[in-house]
Amino acid sequence: MSTDTRRAIERAARDSYGRLVTFLAARSRDIAAAEDALADAFRAALETWPRDGLPGRPEAWLLTAARRRLIDRARHIQVQAEAVPDLRIVAEEAEALAEADRFPDERLKLLFVCAHPAIDPAIHTPLMLQTVLGLDAARIASAFLVSPAAMGQRLSRAKAKIRDAGIGFELPEARELPPRLDAVLEAIYAAYGSGWDDVAGADPRRRGLAAEAIDLGRMLRPLLPAEPEVEGLLALMLHCEARREARRGPDGGYVPLSEQDTVRWSAPMIAEAERILSAAAQDKRFGRFQLEAAIQSVHAQRARTGRTDWEAIALLYEGLVRLAPTIGARVGQAAAVAEARDAAAGWALLQAIPAEAVAGYQPYWALAAHLLRRLGQSADAAYERAIGLCEDPAMRAFLLRRRDRA
Repeated sequence: MSTDTRRAIERAARDSYGRLVTFLAARSRDIAAAEDALADAFRAALETWPRDGLPGRPEAWLLTAARRRLIDRARHIQVQAEAVPDLRIVAEEAEALAEADRFPDERLKLLFVCAHPAIDPAIHTPLMLQTVLGLDAARIASAFLVSPAAMGQRLSRAKAKIRDAGIGFELPEARELPPRLDAVLEAIYAAYGSGWDDVAGADPRRRGLAAEAIDLGRMLRPLLPAEPEVEGLLALMLHCEARREARRGPDGGYVPLSEQDTVRWSAPMIAEAERILSAAAQDKRFGRFQLEAAIQSVHAQRARTGRTDWEAIALLYEGLVRLAPTIGARVGQAAAVAEARDAAAGWALLQAIPAEAVAGYQPYWALAAHLLRRLGQSADAAYERAIGLCEDPAMRAFLLRRRDRA
């Protein structure tokens, strides 16, 4: 298979997966069957496209192949007679839309379906990450600190619940949206984080995830105009995305935020993030994502002032930890306090985090190594832990250089 063909398939998988599986699931009312049909379609593409050449409209080709497999599956398992008309409607609509090379984007609909109150709240966000954003169970399991087998079983049960309970594939009424919003925001942010963590853009499964998450954030904003946390999340992602190009040097190496060339930051994206964050602040209901966006906003000011106001960042982290004391927030607070005050104060905050909570959390060990070295103590063990937990080659090379620096 040529490189161009493989890249085309990877691009179609990343760009189209959420919209295709949502379209199929909304009409078959069976998420697992839609996922299986789409997976078969991608497998068929891997066999067919290298031989016959790339189709002019890859999404249309995949949609047609997937709807055929849905029908074949239905015939194979001898679905109940009343389901046959629905499946025929799916096939006819899919074929018509494929010919027109367009189909509706219903990803938000499926996100809110996955957050239905009848489904275990603990599985809401993982379910969205898999069904709408295409992350595999193993990666989701790693993020939620459970085994891939256990996560796979939970996801399968949730999909069966949606199918068997007859949960409608429709956006909830306006009054039902806010209770489901937190899980939706978490899923979008987790997707963005997965794409952001791939510094080199080497993982085809994660390539494009950050852009897709921002796209979903933009779609969510007009749906819930009275929710400032929606604006906070979008502003946060835009601030981070504005610095994407500066994260790698000319040689492809990782460049930490404090050493990035601000000329390479996207000024238009920063300006947009600032406008959105300012609009969110007008509501005077501050939440986690607004605070995280505010932290990134302070970092962004370095492009204008040439300095970072670490004391302001430390104070924002203090508020964030009070509101949402996640491990990431606590590690971020320790880093900010170390910069604003001294390494000892940052180290004290880092040491206050329970050891069992950070055993596999790579940013903790990277910061621990940095602070131990600043304190004049041995940092070798912490560096080894941070390097061992690091999945990104560029980040690993950066830590190796830091470790070996005299």
